[in-house]
Amino acid sequence: MPAGQPFTRLCQQLAHLQAESSRADLHLHTCHSDGVWTPEEVVERARRRGLGTIAITDHDTCSGVAAAQAAAQSSFPALEVVAGVEITCRHLGRELHLLGYFVRLDNPDLNASLAQMREQRLQRFHEMVARLPAIGAEVDQQAVAQRAGSGRALGRHDVAALLVQAGKARTISEAITRYMRDGGPVVTPKQGIPVAEAIALIHSAGGACSWAHPPSDVSCESLMALREMGLDALEVEYPTFKKPMTQRLREMATAAGLAISGGSDCHGPTPATRAIGTRAISRPELEHLRRIAKS
Repeated sequence: MPAGQPFTRLCQQLAHLQAESSRADLHLHTCHSDGVWTPEEVVERARRRGLGTIAITDHDTCSGVAAAQAAAQSSFPALEVVAGVEITCRHLGRELHLLGYFVRLDNPDLNASLAQMREQRLQRFHEMVARLPAIGAEVDQQAVAQRAGSGRALGRHDVAALLVQAGKARTISEAITRYMRDGGPVVTPKQGIPVAEAIALIHSAGGACSWAHPPSDVSCESLMALREMGLDALEVEYPTFKKPMTQRLREMATAAGLAISGGSDCHGPTPATRAIGTRAISRPELEHLRRIAKS
């Protein structure tokens, strides 16, 4: 049958769905931190994409995981939702983000530490809001109170949303670029926890940990140092990484004896380059991470 005929198109669609179902997007955010969508909406979009596995990795909180797992179980049991988290860390004077996968949601040490970090985020949020009058932004105090009392892991996106409401920017992205960039007039530094402490927390919760979106100047020496601390994996599949960067990171991970992780780092509908499933890892790479967590 010629290409383009109904049966041919059906076969192509089935092949595409089968390929997608073997992929895992292990870096997704929900409205429990700085994402736009609810956990249920993230699950629905992952279902539409045909992914086999996703990980909910909100900043400094696991509060969205249970809802995502329940949504998948009720509407699309074939979709696995991995319990994850993205922890804000400090390392050698720089900010470093650590992804935890397959963590136990009832682990008291992890939960206590994450709760403390969310309290620090709340304090930072109020500090940044206090700087807004200096740039001529009159913010809605009711909106401030609503965000402060939401229980979410607050960040610069929340302050950027207030700037949009105040008419200082048209979009959150514009507000972040103009006012919320590192060293800008509004942002105060994050505190974070030492990376070695975060690695220990993830391991104590039965999880595997990965260095999220490593910088372009990552070196073999820095990778090996983190490996000695217990790092399990390196995020090599990431939306902003070009093919040469991805290949270099894969080679470095292999040399350091680290597993491979990756994902879209999707926060919502924009940008399209970070849509759910745009970057992911293979089934064998996922199973490698699972074995590490189980061990």
